[in-house]
Amino acid sequence: MQQFITQYPWIIYAIIAWTLPWKGIALWRAAKNNDKAWFIILFLVNTLAMLDIIYIVFFSKEKKKEEVKNESVAVNNGKKIV
Repeated sequence: MQQFITQYPWIIYAIIAWTLPWKGIALWRAAKNNDKAWFIILFLVNTLAMLDIIYIVFFSKEKKKEEVKNESVAVNNGKKIV
């Protein structure tokens, strides 16, 4: 295996270039959605971005502006902060 890696180091660079953006997006969304369990799993487990893609496509959801607005009003006990 070591001989293969030394002969073809570009494969490692390609894997890194493929994995980092997916992992970054998945971790960002997990943190933004307050999915602590998903964040920990995505941070610790490396599946060559397969788990990251599954999370992004199927489990993470983009919050709409209305939902974010309603959450901020609920957090502030109905007081609108300008």
